[in-house]
Amino acid sequence: MLKQFVTALPGTLTPVLLYMVLNVTLTVGEGKAKPLSSSWRFIGMLAGIAGAVVFAGLRSFAVISQQTAALRPALYVSVIADIAVTAAIAGSGWLINNWRSQCARQHSRQGDPDPSAAGRGTVKRRFTWLDLANLVGAAAIADAFFTCLPDVIIQLANFVETGQSAFTSAMLARASGFFLGVGAAVAVAAIFSTMRTSVPHRVFAATGVLFMAAVLIQQGTALVQILVNTADIELSDALFSVLVFLINHELYLVIAQAAVFIIPAAVSVAAGIRISPQARIQVQGSGHSQAQGRIARKFRRHACAAAAWSLAAVLFVGTALTYGVARTNQEIVLSAPEKYELKNGVASVSYGQLSDGHLHRFQYTAKDGTVMRFIIIKKSGGAYGVGLDACENCGPAGYYEKDGKIVCKKCDVAINLATIGFKGGCNPIPVAYESAHGKITIKTADLDALSSHFKTL
Repeated sequence: MLKQFVTALPGTLTPVLLYMVLNVTLTVGEGKAKPLSSSWRFIGMLAGIAGAVVFAGLRSFAVISQQTAALRPALYVSVIADIAVTAAIAGSGWLINNWRSQCARQHSRQGDPDPSAAGRGTVKRRFTWLDLANLVGAAAIADAFFTCLPDVIIQLANFVETGQSAFTSAMLARASGFFLGVGAAVAVAAIFSTMRTSVPHRVFAATGVLFMAAVLIQQGTALVQILVNTADIELSDALFSVLVFLINHELYLVIAQAAVFIIPAAVSVAAGIRISPQARIQVQGSGHSQAQGRIARKFRRHACAAAAWSLAAVLFVGTALTYGVARTNQEIVLSAPEKYELKNGVASVSYGQLSDGHLHRFQYTAKDGTVMRFIIIKKSGGAYGVGLDACENCGPAGYYEKDGKIVCKKCDVAINLATIGFKGGCNPIPVAYESAHGKITIKTADLDALSSHFKTL
């Protein structure tokens, strides 16, 4: 349960916070005369979620064996869109004022002396700078959901162990952790958005810029990592060290994306405290002053409550991710690789070495220098399961044996022995082999062709 929670929370938090920030900074409440692009951000979110579901499904069914082909262009778009979105958030005050001014001028040209008519839908909507900002924002939102959500969605395929009943306590625990993680991310974004009415727009915009800086570092790191892995770029030792540092501390970038909202929380508290003396004076005055006093006191309560809940949300995210990840990442030591015969381009393992029915791990160095692992286990009926010590979903994390089950080290899913050697889900990536003359033989050329699954920084 905890593992599913700490995977779903950070994977969902970044895109939902981006959606919330753009909604707060670019939304104009003008009745029926909303911008032409008023729904584009929502459409972008739906498109991103749909794309993530399709991508996750293709990965789960091994239709796509390598993520790089899809993620690399998506991350290029993401970095470019995020830079443009950062500029849009920084200038969101001007964009909104510009849109309102255009509405007023257009309405004036139509001869209506009532400026409020611009909010009654009588003005023909035209494409504006705000619409362009919303278009870029929709692209950034769609891309964020597409790049961040697949790893979260893939967990759905791991709720039920292969060959087990769909309704078990373990399945319910995994499902609860998943939905609690997604729900917590949405709740945190909703809590932060409550400060929109208690802090000046420029404060929320400044916070949004800091948030986007953290997102840019996160997405840029992911892009550079792919480019390095595919040998498209080479980094100096110093830059490579920086890249490794950012990869190892990716979790703290997610925490930083939430922590920046401490700024509007502090401003919200200050606004509430500053208005309270005026409220105490006005409540003793005339009826009009009393009404103003009640409004002021209501504002103070809302400002302080929004700030308190936001600070609690930041603390929750930081604690849940640091403590939760530390608990779930307690290192499981894989068994040491065993010896085997390697001769004339063929790896051979005798039946006798595999007769105990337990997991046996072997190590091989491919022609390109990649150190890779493969596993063999004797199944019922004298059949053998042969595959890489890696899967399409979780990469080269490896498998270990626990209570008679083969378990993925990364996602903690137990693998049905009968399915080892077949594609799909979290099963080991199959390796071609022959079983004859008292031994299992694997051509090293077949292993060399699969070395990319073990190429990591």
